Formats: sequence, structure tokens, C-alpha cells
Amino acid sequence: MLEQAKDIALTGDHWTSVNNENYLGVTAHFVDKDWTLQSFALTVSKTEERHYAEACADHFLNIANKWEIKEKLSTLGTDSARNMVAAARLLPFEHLPCTAHSLQRTVTVSLSNSGFESVLAKCRKIVGHFKHSPSNAQELKERQVAHGQKQESLAQDVATRWNSTLEMVKRIQRNKAPLTTTLAQQNSKVAMLTDQELAKLQKLEELLEPCRYVTELLGGEQYVSCSVVLPALRHLFRVMEPSDDDPVYVVRFKKVFTTDLAQRKDNTNLTWLKIATALDPRFKDLKCLPKDERSEVWASVRDLVMGETHAQPPPAEPTEEPSPKKGRMSILLGSSDTDSDAEEESIEHCMDRYKAEPKMDMEGCPLQWWSKREEAHARLAPIARKYLSTPATTVPCERLFSLSGHIIQKKRASMSPENVNKLVCLSNWLNANKG
Repeated sequence: MLEQAKDIALTGDHWTSVNNENYLGVTAHFVDKDWTLQSFALTVSKTEERHYAEACADHFLNIANKWEIKEKLSTLGTDSARNMVAAARLLPFEHLPCTAHSLQRTVTVSLSNSGFESVLAKCRKIVGHFKHSPSNAQELKERQVAHGQKQESLAQDVATRWNSTLEMVKRIQRNKAPLTTTLAQQNSKVAMLTDQELAKLQKLEELLEPCRYVTELLGGEQYVSCSVVLPALRHLFRVMEPSDDDPVYVVRFKKVFTTDLAQRKDNTNLTWLKIATALDPRFKDLKCLPKDERSEVWASVRDLVMGETHAQPPPAEPTEEPSPKKGRMSILLGSSDTDSDAEEESIEHCMDRYKAEPKMDMEGCPLQWWSKREEAHARLAPIARKYLSTPATTVPCERLFSLSGHIIQKKRASMSPENVNKLVCLSNWLNANKG
């Protein structure tokens, strides 16, 4: 399938196995001739040297050359680690930092600077009380049944994953009654949260839930995600605007969040994201952008159409002898000016026709829209196919590593890197065919 693709986007990330070996995972993404988004693994290969920028760049180039796709590559998506960012600068294609990684950093910074630390520390003590004692855990399950709730374990959060913090908060809130009863009857030194602390947890859940929604939305690889980044970030900026009735700690969280996210947004590939947004019929009104930026985006699209037009070989035309009434030089100059003006007018016309199309429903698929209108917007279609194929995150690579973790278990830690690569890629390809 790769040989049929014109433009291919990559995602890449590093992973350390259970036996402390380093692997580089790379996935490929493109929109095929039927306007279906294709996504599959290229490699999960062991890397021997440290992850220096030059070494990382060489690995990506070697993989591209192995699959004979170097000239087709449009973007490389990675996290924002310094070595990956530096490696991307050495490569001859666009870099698209992972939006989920940026959002992860922003939430982590906001949590550590807003006043939720003490209540979260108390939550961790409660979770640990039941996690580290089977008898305590069993007693909690019995209380859950007595209160008419389903049995579920509490969740301990992980410092590097804010979504695990959200899950911990939600489970403690769901189990308020069983926890209160169990801890009271045990005469435990671990105290249940006060009503004020529970109210604080509720506020935290309300802050983190939109972040969870956006992260999951952008992490899909079976649908277009790149064009959704800017509308999704605009949504987050809007819900994080402080209101008059917000407690001080909520205002602090929101201010830290919006300041940090704005800085990270500025460091992403905004030009690529804006063009992708414009070519998605759901967002082509560009209302997620300030009004003064919208004309610049369409100017960029016009330049791309112009470049695409010049890249196409001109059709052969029959040669005619110049009329004796016109000099040869005047004919050349006249036709040159006329052709240039006509081409400019034609490009403007094709863009105006696209912008005049009715806005697509938000739940619709932009690729299906383009599949039905490819001929009507023939000049824009190749550019849309290229830009809409780019993933917004490196989640596809993370899914590969999750699969790798299942394959390289402790009992199979001695499996050769070559077999790891074969098994992971084969499993990925088989699942893609099932989909």
C-alpha cells in the first residue's frame, strides 16, 4: 500500500522494555486513493546507542530508506523531548510535536502550582490503605455491595500521568459512602476526606475532564485528528477562563494552565495545523482562529495550490505560426501575462468555490466529504489528502509499545529484537486488516 501513497506521515517514539533494552517505534499514516485513512507499524527496532539527536535522525532516515518512502514523507510526529526536537530539525520534512504530550505537561505543571497537592496526598494515603492490605480491600468491597454499588478497586495515580489522577479522584468520589463507613469502623489512622476536601476534588474533576476529552479525541488513528487540534485547544482555552464564582485554587489552576498551554501552542507547527484546519470542511470557517489570522491561512493555501500547479507538467498544446500582423515578441509577452493572470484568477476561483460550500456537520467524516467532491475541488484535493493524513499525537506509537509490553513479558525477556519487531508489526498489520 505504501507504494501507492503520495504523501506519508510518520510518528516515532522510544520505549524501554522489561529487560531494559531501548526500542524505537515508527508508524506510517496516509490517505489512500479511496480517501480512507491508513495506519500501520513500520518498525519496533532495538537501538544500541544513546538517544542523541544525530542518532535519532539517522534511525528515521534508515527506516524511510528501507521502506523506500523517503521522498514521500510529509511530517514526523514526536514528543517534545529535546533530542527528538533536535533530531527533527536535521530531517528534510516537517515536524509536528505531539499535542497529547504538550497537554500532559501543561496539566502536570498546573496541578503542581494550584493548591490541590494536599488533598491529592490525602487521596493517595486512602488508596494505599486499601491497595496494600487484601483484608482492607475485601472489607471495602463488602461495603460497596452493602451500599448498592458495584465492586471496584481504588486507583492509585502515577506522577507522570494526570489521567490516572483523574481516575483516582473519580473513584474516591464514587465510593464516598463505602469509604467513610469502612474507615470509621476500622478506627484507622487514615482519615476520610472532609466535605470541603470532597468539594475540592469535584472542582478538580471538572477541570480535568475537558482535558481527558480532548486527549482521547486527538489520540485516534482511524479518523482525521490533525485538523481538530486548534478547535480543541480553543475549546480548552474557553473552558479554562476564570469566572467570578471560582475558588482561588481554581483560578490559580486556570491561569497556570492557559499560560503554559499558550507557550506550548506557540512552539508547535502552527502553520501545518492551520492549513489542515482550513481543509477540513467542518472547520473551514476558521472560527478557532483570530480574524486577523484567517486571511494569512488562505494565502498559505493559495501558495500551496500554486506550487502544486507548477509541479504538474503542462499539457501539450499544438503549435501555431504567429499571425503576420503580430510581432513574435509581442505575442510571447502577451501570452505570458495573460496565462499568469488567468492562473491566478483560476486559483482564487477554486478557493472561493470551496469556501462557499456549506459547512459540514461536526459529526461527519471530512474524508468522506472529500471523496464525493474530489473532482469538484481537484486543485485542493491533493493538498487536503496530504494535510489530513497527519496524526495529532504519537499515541499510535504508544499503542505499539503497549503491544510490545505484552509480547516481551518476563518469561520472554530473552526474545531477540528481530522477533520482537516481527511479532509487533505482524500483530499490528493483522489488527489493521480486521478493522
